Amino acid sequence: MKTFAGSILFLDRSDINTDEIIPAKYLTEITKDALKPYLLEDLRLGSFDPAKDIEGKSVVVSRANFGCGSSREHAPWALEVNGINLVIAESFARIFRQNMYNCGMMAVELPAGGIDLLFKKFAGTGARLETDLKNSKFILTSETEKEETAFSISGFDRDLIEAGGWLGFAESRY
Repeated sequence: MKTFAGSILFLDRSDINTDEIIPAKYLTEITKDALKPYLLEDLRLGSFDPAKDIEGKSVVVSRANFGCGSSREHAPWALEVNGINLVIAESFARIFRQNMYNCGMMAVELPAGGIDLLFKKFAGTGARLETDLKNSKFILTSETEKEETAFSISGFDRDLIEAGGWLGFAESRY
């Protein structure tokens, strides 16, 4: 099972699409590792600089409709190869969300008010997140703040996470 903890990359925008997560010109790469340097290369967001801001981050917190656009699996792969196994947002494009779970990663939806609270309390603070999967909660901490946030995922998605993704799940059952 992957790790769902670490430093947080806050991306304060809705509708971050798969072309911004991994530009289409890199879809001819034949390994996941080859995608690593291009994660979020085309994302235009204030002072965000992918060359400086991604390194060391393990969790993304964003707004609504994360992963919209094409159905490519390369978007979760580009996150995964950069050590990001958890994205928390108000909502996800359906196929992107399922691709995350199929890869043994997490795409967790929280209500807009919960996302607003996370941005208000933790963006720009060097915050870290721990996932208590057993009790379905996130624990966020910074130097001055601590917040526990409950989340919900389906039993099937939990099974995919625990199996390391669809392949591990299928191998254990069929």
